[in-house]
Amino acid sequence: MRAYVFTDKALARHAGRFVWLEINTDLPQNAVFQEKYPVENWPTLFVIDPREEKALVRFAGSATVVQLEKLFEDGELAYRGEAQGAEGALARGDALYGANKPAEAAQAFAQALAEAPADWSRRGRTLESLLVALWGAKQYETCARKALEELPRVPRSPSMANAVTMAIGCAASVPADHPQRKELLSALDARGREVLAPPPIEMPADDRSGLYEAMVEGRSELGDEAGSKALATEWLTFLEGEAAKAPNPEARTVFDSHRMSAAMILNDPMRVVPAIEQSEKDLPGDYNPPARLANLYRMLGRLDDALAANGRALAKVQGARRLRVLSDRSAIQVARGEKDAAVKTLEEAIAHAKSLSEAQVSRRQLESLEKKLAELKAK
Repeated sequence: MRAYVFTDKALARHAGRFVWLEINTDLPQNAVFQEKYPVENWPTLFVIDPREEKALVRFAGSATVVQLEKLFEDGELAYRGEAQGAEGALARGDALYGANKPAEAAQAFAQALAEAPADWSRRGRTLESLLVALWGAKQYETCARKALEELPRVPRSPSMANAVTMAIGCAASVPADHPQRKELLSALDARGREVLAPPPIEMPADDRSGLYEAMVEGRSELGDEAGSKALATEWLTFLEGEAAKAPNPEARTVFDSHRMSAAMILNDPMRVVPAIEQSEKDLPGDYNPPARLANLYRMLGRLDDALAANGRALAKVQGARRLRVLSDRSAIQVARGEKDAAVKTLEEAIAHAKSLSEAQVSRRQLESLEKKLAELKAK
């Protein structure tokens, strides 16, 4: 968003419309904000009513300039209390989701879709919000089915792509023994192929990449490993092309994590190592490049390099993100045969997790670290 959207000159006319604020959720001192306004996906965009300090809009995910401008409009309508009909239901859904009530929000978003005319300009955005709310409410099957039901009514747009991405994630989260799980995944894979087919939808490259990633995972869940790897190859080629066009190092590094994921799926980590080594040189204050290199080096068996890169990341990372880097360090130490050091690293991670606000560290993260520690000690 910072590299490709917020710099768009078309947004300049909105400069005086709101008071703008960016929150870095890596920093422990920002936990107070997260306790009041929960963040589960990055980025999450809020429009907040200063009178009551409540979220009027909470939108999970990146957005184009056009999508942002609609969010601005929706926030103002909710602030003024002028929304009626489908817009009113959308505003209620936004407010409920902002209040961390995903199940109730999903009902309001579904009502908005039911009441809206066929050509409603906010249909795609509302479907995105509905699926995110259903995900948050852990209603995974409903999420996948609702997407298949509503997608034919949504025009080819970034919202269509994002809806398919979210729906595949929902279908993959349906219990493995569910009799319709494979049917849902297959139907959504077909929708994904339609989105990726010509003519191309104009959307942020990271949204297109997110769809590739979801489809690769979906095909793997279907047991189609050949199809998964073929799509991963297409995905990585796309990312390399986008990175080559990037106007500056920050914009190029947007694609690093996605390139790394695709390369690891293809068991070809060296395809991305030089690019991420360059990112570390270009952005010396960012912990992400060395953290990624540590995992790539470990996969390559370069364990000394992996440990050194992980150390460089640890020197820069803060907050809840530090937990992932410490967990990765323990895996490197295990690979080096250093069990005692790995135990100590996991104990440090658990102590750090307990020192942070529950708004920044989920119970699941802490339980995962504790499980790794118990398994390591039992060996």
